[in-house]
Amino acid sequence: MVLLNRRAYPFETEDIECRRMEEVAVAIEEMIVQGGPPLAYAAGLGLALAAQDSSNRTSELQRAALRAAGERLLATRPTADDLHHIIPNAIAAAEAALDEGAAAFDAVLEYVEGEIELGNRVSRACGEYAAELLEDGDRVLTHCIAGAALCWMLWVAKYQRKSIHLFPTETRPYFQGARLTAQSAKEMGIACTLVTDSMPAFLMSRNMLDKFICAADRVTLDGHITNKVGTYQLAIAARYHKLPFYVLGYDGPDANTESGAEIPIEERDPIEIFHARGVDPTTKATARIRTAVEAIGGYFPAFDITPPDLITAIVTDRGMFEPNEIRKYHNKINVSDV
Repeated sequence: MVLLNRRAYPFETEDIECRRMEEVAVAIEEMIVQGGPPLAYAAGLGLALAAQDSSNRTSELQRAALRAAGERLLATRPTADDLHHIIPNAIAAAEAALDEGAAAFDAVLEYVEGEIELGNRVSRACGEYAAELLEDGDRVLTHCIAGAALCWMLWVAKYQRKSIHLFPTETRPYFQGARLTAQSAKEMGIACTLVTDSMPAFLMSRNMLDKFICAADRVTLDGHITNKVGTYQLAIAARYHKLPFYVLGYDGPDANTESGAEIPIEERDPIEIFHARGVDPTTKATARIRTAVEAIGGYFPAFDITPPDLITAIVTDRGMFEPNEIRKYHNKINVSDV
């Protein structure tokens, strides 16, 4: 399996080859692949590698290998819900194939490729609905990388001849906004102004922003969302300044998560916040530069939770929902289900 190294992109375009499931798990943990759906797809393909490696064993040993691989992959990133749907379903597809004497590898690969195709349709539909919320001249704040739905939203708005100005936050410590979101806007010809994570409230106070739009790694049935840490405080600032806050909810709420209290929050190694990206003064290569003093503590929850009363609407591939109505998503049929 080949992964684009999102830790280095766009300054370096580097492909990482993974030949074993464990290599995929490490790539997910080390942020080589980022974003809820992409990391889930990578994990699913990692499970396919595990199925391939155990294909010469008995059916029972293959099942055991798949379940062990599934546990390892599920442990990589606890917060995003896509991972926790794809891995159990892929294992179920593999076991059903083994019951029929078929190859587990083929079943996993077919299932994951189907999920990738479905994800593409969901992203486009979500982005098209979100584009209807934009007005010509809008200045849109975003945080982290909202993925394909944000790109579709901006592209459709551009096709509709709406002039949109994107304001991504840097999104420390991995700078997803400064690198990935900004690069996407640049490639699409969307005006883009980068701001630090601490600037948005001030910009709102100066009437320099019109909307706040981001994605969600998980949406609950009662309308809470979790996204990159910092989203909660931006939502509070938006509410105070009477800016609408829209969430790109892709394929809706997690049917297994009722409320925000049930969302596991990933806590990463604090060493990551002691560094920023920079240029090594000796080699001139892109490198992580330490910006914090030695011998201090750190704390890095990778996500936070925003309550529904701070959210204007959640946009999905089945249309827009008020946060307290988002559970109705599962009762509404969309073309992406066909």
